[in-house]
Amino acid sequence: MKRIILSGGGTGGHIYPAITIAKEISRIEEAEILFVGTPNGMESKIIPKENYKFASIHAYGLKRSFTVKNIANLAVTAKSVFRAKKILKEFNPDVVIGTGGYVCGPILMAAALQGIPTLIQEQNVIPGITNKILSRFVDRIALGYKEAAHRFPDAGKCVYTGNPIRRDILAYNRADARKELGISEDTFMVLITGGSRGARSINHAMIGVHKHFGKGNRDILLYHVTGSLGYQDVLKELENSDEKSNDTVSHIVEYEYQMPKVLAAADLIICRAGAISLAELSARELPSILVPYPYAAEDHQTFNARVFEKNGAAYVILDKELTDEALIDKIELLMDNPEELKNMAQKVTGLRKIHAGEDIAHLALTLAEQRKTKK
Repeated sequence: MKRIILSGGGTGGHIYPAITIAKEISRIEEAEILFVGTPNGMESKIIPKENYKFASIHAYGLKRSFTVKNIANLAVTAKSVFRAKKILKEFNPDVVIGTGGYVCGPILMAAALQGIPTLIQEQNVIPGITNKILSRFVDRIALGYKEAAHRFPDAGKCVYTGNPIRRDILAYNRADARKELGISEDTFMVLITGGSRGARSINHAMIGVHKHFGKGNRDILLYHVTGSLGYQDVLKELENSDEKSNDTVSHIVEYEYQMPKVLAAADLIICRAGAISLAELSARELPSILVPYPYAAEDHQTFNARVFEKNGAAYVILDKELTDEALIDKIELLMDNPEELKNMAQKVTGLRKIHAGEDIAHLALTLAEQRKTKK
């Protein structure tokens, strides 16, 4: 049985790809899997709930410019390499996989220095600082976007796999999803989401969108997932308005527990441009209006979104230019031009890589097999 370490943390965008890869590895063959993360990060709560073994190390992120805090963080990270070496000695992995976040640094570096096969998965067009550093030492780099290859020192290590998505994203077809949600076939459904915590600018702009379509006679459903931080604010703004939202047009929820079903039912999505979100909407061949998060490291969400825009699969509205009028204009444009919507859906098809998780799993297992052969 192969022994595999996965590491990724800090955000769900690093953690869930690691979980997907782990599940794909287990589908291919039986393996013993250990996750490595920080003791207080999201991963310390999410991974045990997925019934995987979890080991922790202390690590801190680095700023891209020189700061005194960077020196202190480097000292902690260097110390963590010794903890990582202990984990490697005890677990004796055949391959170590990193999916991003500063926690990957110590364990991937220690593994590479010991000659253990290593693989990093980079989700974005603009690589994270940890992955850029690690790229000089690891054996393979699995790319979410082929456009990222030239941003690494050794493009020969890069393999374009796409970003891994949960298999349940493809579990529903449109007709069944709409039937279960009680949405008629002719209704134009727009899914709006800013992630689990929400996106303040999107929620704010949507107030005017709810009012506009609520007083019209268009057959449209605005399925708005506000996130935990925006739900009460959105409801309060609509309640205090002279123009009330229309319950038959506006469906407003704090969190959506059945996202695969809702994605299958939607005609259009308005969202941020996180790499995994884009992978999921492309798997569903879903046209989009993308509003990149402007404070992402090195503005990587804008670079992600521009790939979709360049390929004709999405409209991009920068956060600073986001207004209710801009959203209404784009929604009505696509409602009135079904051929344009269909064309965008076809363009999305060229960007999707629905077997990315499986491909990355095979790549990792190949590296692990090479190590076992050498032994």
